[in-house]
Amino acid sequence: MLLLALLGAMMMATQVALAALPNIHLVAVFVILAALLFGWKSLCSVYIFVLLEGLIYGFSMWFINYLYVWTVLAILAICFRKNRSRWFWTAVSGIFGLLFGALCAIPYFFIGGWAAAFSYWVAGIPFDLIHCVSNAVLTCILLMPLYRLCTKLLGRPMEND
Repeated sequence: MLLLALLGAMMMATQVALAALPNIHLVAVFVILAALLFGWKSLCSVYIFVLLEGLIYGFSMWFINYLYVWTVLAILAICFRKNRSRWFWTAVSGIFGLLFGALCAIPYFFIGGWAAAFSYWVAGIPFDLIHCVSNAVLTCILLMPLYRLCTKLLGRPMEND
């Protein structure tokens, strides 16, 4: 449980540390890493991260988005957790970054209809493009070395490495 809490705190700490850079952070890398290492238990890390975000930045519409958007990535990673391909996870995290704004637009559909959801999504496309590229690059560079390090520290055998 401590490791899951630490992963959630690391998600928060790295996002705060990189806050000056728009949509460039390590959260997707850590969500995927947690899912690869801990399966369904990784959702604890995700919700610790989201709760810490709310406590630091306040609770607003984005908080509702974070409750399900990061869960989508975690569940996707859990479903494919046997895959150890750097390129697969690079593609997943890049596509997730690209779709982040569209996923966040869902509540706006229920609040203001198609026009509100569409305008919210379109306004954020430049940030989604940055999110896509940064997620892909960071995942490509960091995910597998972090996975190898964590499995070694946890004393687990590496699968399909």
